[in-house]
Amino acid sequence: MTIHKTTYWKKISLLDNFFTKKLYENRIKINDIIKRFVNIDKSSLILDVGTAPTLKDFENVFIHQIRYIENITSVSNVDCSILKKKFPQIKFLIGDGSNLKLPSNTYDIVHSSATIEHVGSENDQINFIKECLRVSKKLIVITTPNRNFFLDFHTKIPFIHLLPKPWHRKILKFFGDNFFSEEKNLNLINAKDIKKICRNLGIKNYKIIFHNFMFMRSNIILIINKN
Repeated sequence: MTIHKTTYWKKISLLDNFFTKKLYENRIKINDIIKRFVNIDKSSLILDVGTAPTLKDFENVFIHQIRYIENITSVSNVDCSILKKKFPQIKFLIGDGSNLKLPSNTYDIVHSSATIEHVGSENDQINFIKECLRVSKKLIVITTPNRNFFLDFHTKIPFIHLLPKPWHRKILKFFGDNFFSEEKNLNLINAKDIKKICRNLGIKNYKIIFHNFMFMRSNIILIINKN
């Protein structure tokens, strides 16, 4: 068992192919949902927050699938220059998604996939959405696993993440998963949490869309419209 700390991926040898295949399939479907609700054309300036430093096809699906790759700026808290080999048109920045050092109202679309659950506490998550909102001119698209789904794809363990968060973290730590037991590395949220954040930030023009896996709501897509 190996945890890749820059991509938040726990590799379990016998099951890794299964999990990466399912993750890829689901992220493709999530990206298809985004395409139905978000119009991206050749003039759209896009900021991708939380880009993963890997060329694996199940990561950065939004970037791999987008047509106008030259319009993307990437920001991540780790060096993603490995992606320059495949995407030389992208501008890569290193920064904190909860404190972006970028001008306000710069990008037509701010996109973030499977990142908000890794930024830390509830206050950090509020600041993360607040910053995405600040630098966007039009739309913010944030995807995250649904804490209410029975399986956490990070730890690969079912059900225990449904317990109160302090209990969940203690159980992970007891079984030696010190990385994901820390709030700064994993803080799963559900639709109720997202609604609370939007309420705290005074965001009213938003929609929450669910992606289903195994007939259950496995992922959440938050779309905020600034207009």
